[in-house]
Amino acid sequence: MSSTKSRYLSVKGWTIPFILGAIAVSMVLIACGTSAPAGETGGASTGSGSTASSQQTGDSGAPSAGGSESMPEAMESGDYSSLKGDIEIDGSSTVFPITEAVAEEFGILTDGNVRVTVGVSGTGGGFKKFCNGETQISDASRPIKASEVQLCADAGIEYIEIPVAIDGLTVIVNSANTWTQCMTVEELNTMWAPESEDVVTQWDQVRPGWPSDKMEMYAPGVDSGTFDYFTETIGGESGASRGDFTASEDDNLIIQGVSGGKNGVGYLGYSYYVENANKLKAVEIDGGSGCIAPTDEAINNGAYAPLSRPLFIYVRKDAAGTPHIAEFIRYFLSPEGQSLAAEVGYIPYPQPVYDLALAKFENGVTGTVFGGENPMHGPVEQILANSQ
Repeated sequence: MSSTKSRYLSVKGWTIPFILGAIAVSMVLIACGTSAPAGETGGASTGSGSTASSQQTGDSGAPSAGGSESMPEAMESGDYSSLKGDIEIDGSSTVFPITEAVAEEFGILTDGNVRVTVGVSGTGGGFKKFCNGETQISDASRPIKASEVQLCADAGIEYIEIPVAIDGLTVIVNSANTWTQCMTVEELNTMWAPESEDVVTQWDQVRPGWPSDKMEMYAPGVDSGTFDYFTETIGGESGASRGDFTASEDDNLIIQGVSGGKNGVGYLGYSYYVENANKLKAVEIDGGSGCIAPTDEAINNGAYAPLSRPLFIYVRKDAAGTPHIAEFIRYFLSPEGQSLAAEVGYIPYPQPVYDLALAKFENGVTGTVFGGENPMHGPVEQILANSQ
């Protein structure tokens, strides 16, 4: 429907007072929405070079279907009128637009009888709540860390790990920036490395010939999965970053900062850039094979390396056994859910990935294969197939 896209995309164009109010209460109540036709595009991989293995590890985050109960029987398509209950979700601001859109649609299909709240405390903040039993679903823009696996294990929280879409982490500069067209991974590391704090402060220190103006730097905060992914991918260690930048868990405030002055620079999820492309410029990235711009096609086929990444939801096993949450997950992975991911600016996986993810959910396979102490690497479809 033509009205769907504009309304869903508007969530990333909130006014600043509304953003601050939403962060203050740390949740958005989902009430209504409209559905959209399905689409199918390509996939992405996790890591580079290594291959997914079917050999499972013995840590507490390893996948296991042992002792699992079957999920509630699936309802007939579209018959959600009998469902009732609440769903608490928190976590990544990057995954938020997808979950918000799916929750709106699902709320309408249940005649408002299923109430979904979606918080935006960042991937790390979301996992803290999730492992504390405060939420049933956690949005994550990176896989669960080993420390978070242990946190959940200590609390007796079992979970099902589900990839839901592909994102391309996007380096942005002000639209008036005429000198920065492409950056190498090495230059990004020079710009953002811990040792660059209070040392590399001007553009010409990143690349000779660029202006001697001082960079105005904005990025997600330390609770953000985007921060974790960027620092690990660019700097080689999660959390390894300079600290003298303006940090925010809200991508809209990063956009406001970078667009507010010609020397602004930062990074965030692809969909937030797409929605604000009229006032920002995306920097092409040279990961070793030439300069590649973040586009649907390049993110989809893996050419936009190394900043393409999978996005996840994590579902508490005990909560997944309730009918209204089980149907919400099925809807999330349905063609309608895939279409909503595309509507808000993300790249859906090929259908086989969703088929495998749904089978994993229906079989109650718990634990992590993408994160923890021994993460698998390779195409997402292969990892899922080898971990059923």
